[in-house]
Amino acid sequence: MEIVFVIAIAENGVIGAGNAIPWRLKSDMARFKALTIGKPVVMGRKTFESLPRRPLPGRTNIVITRDADYRANGAIVTTSSADAGAVALGDALRRSVTEIVVIGGAEIYRQWLDRADRLEITEVHARPEGDTHFDIDKAEWDEVARVRQPAGAEDCAEYSYVTYRRRRGH
Repeated sequence: MEIVFVIAIAENGVIGAGNAIPWRLKSDMARFKALTIGKPVVMGRKTFESLPRRPLPGRTNIVITRDADYRANGAIVTTSSADAGAVALGDALRRSVTEIVVIGGAEIYRQWLDRADRLEITEVHARPEGDTHFDIDKAEWDEVARVRQPAGAEDCAEYSYVTYRRRRGH
């Protein structure tokens, strides 16, 4: 089973500001959907609550939170990454898919990073202010694809789709 991160990162490593995404890339939403549809998606509570439409349709939404009493309509709530991983694996096997997708936030990325096999990055060509960061350790990852995208009519910046695979031996 492959663990795939789907994450948008600005040139300065920013992924969030005030529990929100500090840019607008409407054009990127189709790629996000294509990468996640039909698969289990793992996220933290804040990420789930920040979604404009929750739960994400056509995907099993798995939310990790420290709050054992937390409930999220249409999502499976767990209190640990291990439990989320077990739920996601079972769901992926039932769906006959080969990927579990992790969509944030920063704490969830940290908890799952050692298990990640592939990073699907939207590299935002901007340097916004932010309070949440993600850095890719280039010693552990090989860039295997990069496609630059022009800003669409409802985008605030140009961006690139970048795929990284974990280096063998790491």
